[in-house]
Amino acid sequence: MKSIYQALSELEKNNESAALCTVTRSEGSTPRHVGSKMLVYSDGHFIGTVGGGELESRVVKAALESIQNETAQTLSYTMADPSRGDPGVCGGQVEVFVEPILPVPLIVVIGAGHVGKAVVHLAKWLGYRVALSDDRVDFCNETVVPNADAYYPVLMNELPKHLNIDKHTVLILTTRGSAIDTAGIVPLLDSPAAYIGVIGSKRRWATTVKALKENGVDEAKIAKVHSPMGLELQAETPEEIAVSIMAEVMMIKDKGTGKSMKGSE
Repeated sequence: MKSIYQALSELEKNNESAALCTVTRSEGSTPRHVGSKMLVYSDGHFIGTVGGGELESRVVKAALESIQNETAQTLSYTMADPSRGDPGVCGGQVEVFVEPILPVPLIVVIGAGHVGKAVVHLAKWLGYRVALSDDRVDFCNETVVPNADAYYPVLMNELPKHLNIDKHTVLILTTRGSAIDTAGIVPLLDSPAAYIGVIGSKRRWATTVKALKENGVDEAKIAKVHSPMGLELQAETPEEIAVSIMAEVMMIKDKGTGKSMKGSE
C-alpha cells in the first residue's frame, strides 16, 4: 500500500482534491497517537487511519465537507459516552485537524492575441496552471506562446469536449470580437467555472448579450460573466491589461476588496 506522503505527491501531480486529517491532540485512552494521519479523497475513500469506528466515520464526513467548502477545521471529540453522542468509549479526548488539499487553479486563456499572450505569461509567473486555446492553429502553439501547460487549437464551443472545466477553472476570453464570443461562449456558461471573463468595452459586451438573448440564452447564465473584465487601472498595454485581469481573478478567488491598502487597518 502506498504511503500518505506518496499519495500527496500523486495528488499534486494529478491536480486532484483530498483532505489530510491529522491527530493533533490525544489525552487519556484514545485509538491513535498524535501525528496519526488519514487522507480522504473527494469520492470518500481514504488511506491511513485516525482511529477507526464511529470516530473515523465522523472525520471522513468532516473531511468531505472541508473539500467542498475549501476550509480547514479542527475537530474535538470526547471518547466516553456514546449515549450522549460521543464517538467511542475509550475514555480519552482527541483532536483532529482537517486540511483540504486543493489543486492549483487552472487559468484557461481563450484567444491568443497580444493580451492573451500577456495573460499566459503573467498567470504562469503567478504560479497557476495555464492552458491556451484558439481556433487558429498557427497562434495556439508553444513556439508562438511559450510556457503554457497545454494547448487547445479548437473552436471555443468545442473546448469542453477537450478539457474538464470544474470549479477550480478560470476562463479568460481575450477573443477577437463579439461574433466569436456569441458563437462559442454558451457551452462555457453551462460549466461550473469559478470565473468567466470577457475582454472588451461595455458596448462590445452589450452587443454580445443582445445576440445571446436573441438566441434564447438565459439571463442568469449571462450574468455569470465578468465583462468588461479586470480592475480599473487605466491599463493600456497588453501587459497592463493582463495585470488588471489577473488582479480581478485573484481578488475574487481570495475574497479581496480591490481597495487601496493605504489607510487600511
